[in-house]
Amino acid sequence: MKKVLYMLLYGTLLLSILALTACSGGESSGAGTDDPGKITVYTSIYPVYDFAAKIGGDKINLHMMVPSGTEPHDWEPKPKDMARLQEADVFIYNGAGMESWVDKVLNSIDNEKLIAVEASDGIKLMENPYESDEHEDDGGHEHKNDPHVWLDPMRAKKQMENIMEALSKADADNADYYEDNYMKYSMELEKLDEEYRDTLEKCRNRDIIVTHPAFGYLCDAYDLNQIAIGSIGSESEPSSARMAEITNFARENDIKIIFFEETTGNKLAKTIADEVGGETMTLSTLERLSDEDIKSGKDYFSVMTDNLKALEKALR
Repeated sequence: MKKVLYMLLYGTLLLSILALTACSGGESSGAGTDDPGKITVYTSIYPVYDFAAKIGGDKINLHMMVPSGTEPHDWEPKPKDMARLQEADVFIYNGAGMESWVDKVLNSIDNEKLIAVEASDGIKLMENPYESDEHEDDGGHEHKNDPHVWLDPMRAKKQMENIMEALSKADADNADYYEDNYMKYSMELEKLDEEYRDTLEKCRNRDIIVTHPAFGYLCDAYDLNQIAIGSIGSESEPSSARMAEITNFARENDIKIIFFEETTGNKLAKTIADEVGGETMTLSTLERLSDEDIKSGKDYFSVMTDNLKALEKALR
């Protein structure tokens, strides 16, 4: 029965795609603004959008599918989004379970020229230690793996390499340009990695308390330990027992700074901080920068630098 419903749903969706494509005259998303002499690239979430912007520069028409400020775990593509992919040259997504809808979408469109690249391809994924069946029936979005690979600069470098290769395949005439940009930013990532290592190895403490366990790759890279209040992708409130457990851990280990993500609010973090006489600070996952942040010039490197400053203050 589920298979029948699935086929009916995506059959209807495919008809919608074809209708929208016909109405658009075969043009890509952003008709009237896209340069027809450039390849059209769609990305899922902000981190891979930023990496594609850095590698593709002025040689690509670039679009982000998940709107800025939107929770990527909850977002689902609409027929107009699928219609745009129907006309795109490259589609870049993070993978590692971040975008649960990707396989269904790619199986439902008919675009032989489309190059789809999973930016996390080739990266050894870390299991989500907080995965459980607790939220299966309440709309939660549990992850078998931690998808936040970009929070380690060296893993981000591999993502940039995958993006560079995809753009070069789609647009061989500008392959040297994409490779030059990759080399430039890979050096910046190596410099960022060095700054993290030099700063964090001097810190006395190694434990950080965060609202969600999104920082596993960062902690793995720099010998830190994250203690999460909730689980990845879950909107459910943690139990009172879990809150008490985290509060006791903070007291016993003299942790005075409790981190929260920039778009989730600091309610949980503040509750624990108040109990231990501490404070809350932002630690960004970069999943969903706001339009204001993007327009103000914030990007992967500036936000990661802000994260490093926050970590140094919490761990010193």
